Amino acid sequence: MDVSFLGGPQPQRGVGVVAPFDFALDRELWRWVPDDVSLYLTRTPFVPVEVSLDLARMVSEHETLREAVQALCAVSPEVVAYACTSGSFVGGMAGERGMCAAMEQSGELPALTTSGALLAALREIGARRIALVTPYTKSVTTSLEDYLAEGGISVTGRAYLGLTRHIWKVPYRDVVDMARQAVVGAADALFISCTNLPTYDVIPQLEAELRMPVLSANQVTMWAALARIGEQAVGPYQALLDPVARRGPAAMASQPEYPPVRPGSLPGPTHSTERPEPEAAFAAPAAQPDAGDAGDGLEPPLYPDEPGGSALG
Repeated sequence: MDVSFLGGPQPQRGVGVVAPFDFALDRELWRWVPDDVSLYLTRTPFVPVEVSLDLARMVSEHETLREAVQALCAVSPEVVAYACTSGSFVGGMAGERGMCAAMEQSGELPALTTSGALLAALREIGARRIALVTPYTKSVTTSLEDYLAEGGISVTGRAYLGLTRHIWKVPYRDVVDMARQAVVGAADALFISCTNLPTYDVIPQLEAELRMPVLSANQVTMWAALARIGEQAVGPYQALLDPVARRGPAAMASQPEYPPVRPGSLPGPTHSTERPEPEAAFAAPAAQPDAGDAGDGLEPPLYPDEPGGSALG
């Protein structure tokens, strides 16, 4: 059969993605992307370190980012996104701005990070007080809270798993259980951190149940990257993506006045084989005794043990 009349594939716009070496959710990212956009992914070099603040710093070094962006430039993306939450908040807001600047200088194209996209998304939906869910240890979770505070965002409740590896194996039911634990007090929205934590299918369920916008790391990353090139992320009944959803059951009771974020107007430079040892499971919102990153004696989640490294996001 002669198919020459078809004229070839449809033109595609490109979004470059720099992910940590152990990122396992490429398919989830694609679910937010419209048909006329392609994702070009590259990964940072492997380092034999578990999820921790040290690993977050290693996978976000400027030289590592520059080399990754240079590799992506071979396929000419229009924007580059660094898809790692902890790697982009570990240095605070100044560190996040420096990462964007390093990527932009290397590729001479717009660049953003997951943590920067998070603050932009919170402005978009008018949220200043959030409930927080993470798979991290206490120290990494606290670092995220510090970053949010620097951006003017307060955390009303939190839940975290204390994992240092295999985060991508966490089932949806655990994400939902943590969300229910974290939403206490007067929260405007819920944020589920870590790009290696599956979230796509739970967002509509949680928004309907909790009656508030629910953001996730991969969602805000794709939303921001696509907005930079004038495209819209796609997804079923997600308040960040669909203003109609904000007026439905998931709408916030009250929204502070923020200017809406329009496409192209986002701010510029601004993960072994052992069972995971949780530092704290579904930690309560009240202050916890600081025992470093040691376990608290709770039974670890039952995830299959498979060869592999850490899980960062």
